[in-house]
Amino acid sequence: MNNLSSVDRARIISALVEGNSINAISRMLGFSTNTITKLLVQMGDTCRAYHDEHVTGVAAKRVHCDEIWSFVGAKMANVNEEQIAQDWGDAWTWTALDADSKLVISYLVGQRGAAWAKVFMEDVASRLTSRVQLTTDGHRAYAESVEGAFGMDVDYAMLIKLYGSDTALDRRYSTGQCIGTQTAVLAGSQDPLHISTSYVERLNLTTRMHIRRFTRLTNAFSKKLENHEAAIALHFMHYNFCRVHKTLRVTPAMEAGLVHHVWTIEELVAILPTPIVKRRGPYKKRAE
Repeated sequence: MNNLSSVDRARIISALVEGNSINAISRMLGFSTNTITKLLVQMGDTCRAYHDEHVTGVAAKRVHCDEIWSFVGAKMANVNEEQIAQDWGDAWTWTALDADSKLVISYLVGQRGAAWAKVFMEDVASRLTSRVQLTTDGHRAYAESVEGAFGMDVDYAMLIKLYGSDTALDRRYSTGQCIGTQTAVLAGSQDPLHISTSYVERLNLTTRMHIRRFTRLTNAFSKKLENHEAAIALHFMHYNFCRVHKTLRVTPAMEAGLVHHVWTIEELVAILPTPIVKRRGPYKKRAE
């Protein structure tokens, strides 16, 4: 087995964070899919550990939370008990975003029940240093979990969107037309102008655009939960530290005061211990 150089690692990671599939990267760069997958998992584990250690003490004022759906292996309606034991089925990614710095404060991959909401909100609360104005959607699991994580030390409101039904259109992959919203203040006092989940919903779009596994109606979905979690950890690490936000003109981590410069892909790769992987030979030799 040969060492994969830092240059090659940077090339692979750069292609991954720009939304390319593993098979596409294999064709472009000439590495085996196993090599790319191993690097992705190692990078994901390292990014997750780095986030846990360094994305702390965030002095946010407004936080938006939401969940984005995907699946592993197959949709929940199509899996059997054996596949569920292998972590197949729906996979929800919970995210908490600082509305001012656009920093992803916390994320969690799991199911959409109350137990997962509790774990997620406790992690969000542990990373904040000040009282925040928190907004979530109308998912009921948030109500108890926010109270348990923050107590009374939060200004919390739900933004509930109301959708109309349109039988003339196929709504299989999209919701109906939004015909209005309702707000419910559950704790503290809220500035009505800032009861919103718009920024975290825009983050959901960014996530779908930059993680190939979230692309609908393709075979690019994750086949293993481990790989799915790794891709998400890498994406949010790149988003926070490497990707310059077009409005802020700095990275979210810079705006939040966590770092003082834009990370390059090489710096991102440098936090990873040198993995031992094998490079695939040229296509012509393989064909022979």
